[in-house]
Amino acid sequence: MSTAMTDEQRDIAAEEGFESQLDAIRIKLQSFEGPLDLLMHLIKKNKLDVSNIPIALITRQYLDYLNLMQELNLDMASEFLVMAATLIHIKSRMLLPRPTPDADGEVGDEEDPRDQLVRRLLEHERFKAAAELLHERETLRSAQWTRPDARVEAIAGDDYEPELEVDLFGLLSAFKLVLERARERPPVPLPPEEISIESRIEQLLERLSEHEACGFEDLFDDTASRAEMIVTFLAMLEMIRLKLIRVFQSGQVGAIRVYKRARPQDAPHPIHDPEDEFKAHHPAPPAGDETDESTPE
Repeated sequence: MSTAMTDEQRDIAAEEGFESQLDAIRIKLQSFEGPLDLLMHLIKKNKLDVSNIPIALITRQYLDYLNLMQELNLDMASEFLVMAATLIHIKSRMLLPRPTPDADGEVGDEEDPRDQLVRRLLEHERFKAAAELLHERETLRSAQWTRPDARVEAIAGDDYEPELEVDLFGLLSAFKLVLERARERPPVPLPPEEISIESRIEQLLERLSEHEACGFEDLFDDTASRAEMIVTFLAMLEMIRLKLIRVFQSGQVGAIRVYKRARPQDAPHPIHDPEDEFKAHHPAPPAGDETDESTPE
C-alpha cells in the first residue's frame, strides 16, 4: 500500500501547519481602534450620511472585517462582538412592519432603531476631534514634525497635500484589496514554505533599508500564498508596534506608503529585538573601508 502523500494532502498538511503556527501568535496593538472607529471608517469609505446609515450594508461589511481580524488572530476586545450583536439587532428591528396609522391618520412617534447608534457615533467623533486638536497643539509646541514628506512639501509649495497617518482599519482595507487581487492571479504550484513573523520582519527591514519608502502593495509582491500574505501583514503590524516603520496615505483613499523610521527612545524593545537581529545579520561597513573608484591609485 502506497504511503506517498497526494498534492491535496500536502496542501492540507501545510495549511494545518500554518494554522497551528497562527494559534501560537497573538497580536495585540497598544493603540487598538474601537468598534465605533471601525463603523466611522466604513461610513467614510462608503461616503454615507451618518444620520441615514444603510444598516444592512454596514452590518455585512462590519462582519467581514471581524472575520478578517479573527483570521489574522488579532486580539479583539469584546466590544467588537457587542457592536456586531447591536447591528444585527438594529437590522432585525428595521425588518419589522411599521406601525399602522390610527383613525386620525397619524402614526405614533416611534424612534428609529438607528438613532441611538447615530448619537453615539456623533459624540465619539466630537471627542475624537477634540483629542486630535489637543495632539496637534502638543506637536506644535514640542516642534515634533512627524510627516516624512517635509522636503517634498518645501519643493512643491503651499498647495502640496500632506500625507495622513493610516489607522488600523485603513490597513485592513488595503490588505483586503491585496487578498482580493490575489484571487485573480493564476495559481502557481510551489512547494509549501513556512516563514516566521520574525524572519519576515527582517526581510521587510532589508527591503526598506534599500529604499526610502515602499508602496503597501509592493511589500506583497514576493508572496505566493494567502499564508505568506497574512504573515507579511502581521509582520507589518508588529513593526508598527515596535515603532520601526510609519504608514502614511495620500488623502482618505489614496495610495498607502510605508516608511522606515528613526526609532524613538520610548519604543518597545523585546528580548529578541528585530532591529538588533537585522543589524547583527547586516553589519554596516567600517568607516573609510570603501575606496573611491574614480581616484586612480
